[in-house]
Order: sequence, then structure tokens, then C-alpha cells
Amino acid sequence: MKVKTALLATALTTAAGATFAQEVTVMSWGGAYTKSQVEAYHKPFTEETGIKIVSVDAGNPATPIKAQVEAGNVSIDVADVEFSDAVRLCDEGLLEEIDLSILPSAPDGTPAEDDFIDGALQDCAVANIVWSTVFAYNTENVSDAPTTISDFFDTTKIPGKRGLRKSAKATLEMALMADGVASEEVYDVLDTDEGVDRAFAVLDKIKDDIVWWEAGAQPPQLLADGEVVMSTAYNGRIFNAAIAESQPLEVVWDGQILDFDLFVVPKGAPNKEAAMDFIAFSTDTQRLADQASWISYGPARKSSGDLVGIFSDGSTEMAPHMPTAEANLGNALVNDFEFWVDKDTELNERFNAWLAN
Repeated sequence: MKVKTALLATALTTAAGATFAQEVTVMSWGGAYTKSQVEAYHKPFTEETGIKIVSVDAGNPATPIKAQVEAGNVSIDVADVEFSDAVRLCDEGLLEEIDLSILPSAPDGTPAEDDFIDGALQDCAVANIVWSTVFAYNTENVSDAPTTISDFFDTTKIPGKRGLRKSAKATLEMALMADGVASEEVYDVLDTDEGVDRAFAVLDKIKDDIVWWEAGAQPPQLLADGEVVMSTAYNGRIFNAAIAESQPLEVVWDGQILDFDLFVVPKGAPNKEAAMDFIAFSTDTQRLADQASWISYGPARKSSGDLVGIFSDGSTEMAPHMPTAEANLGNALVNDFEFWVDKDTELNERFNAWLAN
């Protein structure tokens, strides 16, 4: 897709004399994920438009968005956020609405709204990837290889430290699945006081063996260093460590939690027009497929699927490593973003209180 002609030049001015944006600040999560975006989106966008992309990272981009908008001092133009955060920030009036008509059609002419998978397009957000929280282990440090989410929470069967994200989200769902709750019933159970108590009771059993992580780059390092025998992680981070860095890490797909990441524009972004052009450019069919050659996250457009091929190493087929591969969906849970929009504050307060005790 060609972006607007006005943005192709490097020194165009409006009739009023205001200079068009010459750079766009894009905030993401760091590590292999940011690298995949730099290669698939940032570099091609700059090559086509002449607009520089300033890449910055955060532990969770939703946090600085809220702080900057509320302070009236916004420096972020585009950010990559999780689904529930995108909906919550939009509901709070902290994001710009996105005119979905700017999104390019699929190569066969299918309109964007019919080409993106269900849920991928929101009032203030456009999805780029489908990713998942999984758990993984170092094959050199585990004699009895885990196969189910229950094994993660069973330190009698497989002794050793566990890595867990320092957040209620995903942690509580996995605890319930480990305790025998069917994936399709998890949110119904977690929506009750008894269900919340049940999830924390599972966590109580391994509390002394937990190493908490907050950034996506930490779990592969914890596993590689032998600080934990198993850790929850973002599936793409484990893929990168195992394939690109030849670490002896293995993903267990049982109990995975599927989610979207989406591009958003903070309210008052200094380069709003160029930010919207960046989103339209980066979420066309080919760009989303290109990202999947750098990291094992599934594209958010249906038309991108057949274009996903070989990893950037030139030999690894990407399809089996996607969280959406049929073989990996046997006991998968799709994150209920509406549940977390409603319950995020309440459950994280409970989670933080539990941590402190």
C-alpha cells in the first residue's frame, strides 16, 4: 500500500507553514518482538516514506500511555498493547479513534473488515498478531519432561523453581486449568469468589518456588541460566531463544492462553496523521506475513496465512510454531478481554495483596 503522497516527501509543509512529521515514535515490548517489528514494519515504512521510526520499549506500553495522556505530555505516536488494555484505554478516552477505512484491502480485494480475524478491529485499535502465553522448560534441566499445565504447578512430580509473570492475568487462568477446570469454563469459574479463591489456593502450593518476571525477555534467560526449571512465557520469546539462539528450550502448548496485540494511537499523539499511516502500512497482508518470518506469532489477517513461510534462518518452517496451529490448540484458552476490562483492577489488587503476605 502506498501511504499518502504528502508523507512521501521529506520537507513538505502545509499552507499554514506547519512541517509534516519527519519521525514517528513507536513503543513496543522489546527483544525479539521489537526486532520483528523493526524488520517487517519500521524499515520498509522508512524506505517508502522517508519518515524515521524512533523505536522505544516498555515493560507494558499501556502504563506510559495512561501516564502521558493524563499528564498532557504525550511523546508516543503508536504503541503495541494487549487486547484488554486497548479496550480499557479506549473506554477511558485515552486513545484516538481509528478510521478503519484507511486499512488496505486484501490482495484479492476482500475489504479489511472481512479479512481481519474476529475481534481484531476495534474502535481505537488494529490487531497485528495472535500470540499466546505458554510455559516452557529447559530440556537439559528436567529429567521428567512436563506435558500438561498441571505439571507446571506440581513441584512434587517435577521439583524446582517456576517462573511466572507478575500479574493476575494469565496466571489465574493457568492455575484453574491446572486444577482441572475445562478451558471453556475458566472465566465462569473465575467470575466467582469461590473460583478466585480456588486459583489462589493453587498458587499457594508453589508460592515459595516462584521466581516472578515482568519483561518478556526474562523467562528465556531464567530458563537458560537454570534459575527455574519451567516458566510461563510469550511463545515467540521461547521460539527465538530455541531457534535463533540454539537454547535447549521446549514449549508445552497445553493450557496456552491466546491473545491479540494491537496498534493504538495515544490521545494527543504529536504525529497523529503519520501514526495512522504507519498503522495502515504495517497491517497490510504482506507486512503481517513478513513479521511472522521473524517471530512465531500468527498474523491477524486471514490473507496473510498462506504467505507465512520460512523463518529468517532460511530453513525453519514457521507454521508448526504458530500458537494457532491445529496441533497446538488441543487445550487452549482464548483470553476474555471483556472479563479483564471489568476485573483487572479488582483481581490485581487481590494478587498484589497475596504477593505481600
